[in-house]
Amino acid sequence: MCRLFGMSGGSEPVTATFWLLEAPDSLAQQSRREPDGTGLGTFTADGKPVVSKQPLAAYEDERFAREAREVSSRTFVAHVRYASNGGLSVENTHPFEQHQRLFAHNGVIGDLPRLEQELGDAMRTVHGETDSERFFALITHEIERSGEVGEGIVSAARWVAEQLPVFSMNLVLTTASELWALRYPDSHELHVLERVAGGPSGGRHLEHASARGSVRVRSGQLANRPAVIVATEPMDEDAGWRPLESGELLHVDGQLRVTSRRALERPPAHPLTLAQLDPRAAASQAKERG
Repeated sequence: MCRLFGMSGGSEPVTATFWLLEAPDSLAQQSRREPDGTGLGTFTADGKPVVSKQPLAAYEDERFAREAREVSSRTFVAHVRYASNGGLSVENTHPFEQHQRLFAHNGVIGDLPRLEQELGDAMRTVHGETDSERFFALITHEIERSGEVGEGIVSAARWVAEQLPVFSMNLVLTTASELWALRYPDSHELHVLERVAGGPSGGRHLEHASARGSVRVRSGQLANRPAVIVATEPMDEDAGWRPLESGELLHVDGQLRVTSRRALERPPAHPLTLAQLDPRAAASQAKERG
């Protein structure tokens, strides 16, 4: 199952170090399936998106994914990919960039020809083969139409939920100063932590790691500053983690103000089960033990 991670440090950049795969002897190497790609998206001080990503098609690519990356940004999005469709290429690796926004997705959306038909001219923003990038293109189209990021996400997600087969479309979307996250439906979990400065014990730096040994992040600055983190699973012992509800859209603004709403009330009109997915897609969505 793909790993999603998003973080906002608020009004000032935060310096953090990321590892998107652990060392070869970690639990990540003992999983039933190895990842297919890793990526990290940040923004420069003047708001330009920076994406560092790599498909894991060779040993050299795996070394790239295990390198420590120290970055500074107000918002972050990281992704470890288990491919459900599309080959192992940079174009199919998350996060994706469109119109100065970054996007990562965990799930499966079916009937891509129907989605491409709905996109029309907006397909020009799509460079790879994945359902994720096409979904992002639909969100981008709806944002441009409505003028608001949150409304664009909701409009696109509702259309997909009503028109296409859906297993899951959990997502994290970031701009230079803001973060949005959606969980839908309840096939996969997505969690949020409104972390106080120094964590629950006070004065402690951020040290987060997913249970399987992918997406590890450390930040000394967060010993003295608050942050909001969104992740596929709780990444430390902090009791403040909570799961998003199915259909819940979370927004973190540039001042770390958090709001959420139940944006999608109904279940998908055409829900997919693991048994209905092809073997590759089913393997990518299976929940793995830590």
